[in-house]
Amino acid sequence: MIRNAIIFGGLIMLLAAVMNAGANWLESQPSAPNQKFAVVDRYNNCDVVRYTPTNAARYFYFLDCKK
Repeated sequence: MIRNAIIFGGLIMLLAAVMNAGANWLESQPSAPNQKFAVVDRYNNCDVVRYTPTNAARYFYFLDCKK
């Protein structure tokens, strides 16, 4: 009975460690550039670009004027 509980607990801990390693691997992958920058509008002869930093709750906007 106790042996079964120890084996079951070990399996649960092993599963949690594998899931944690998988989550860390996904977070370390670089994000695609098209997710960070998006042209959202035009102003005169410029593109209005929205920049979204990783893990940020706000956007930053700037003008991209090609001359």
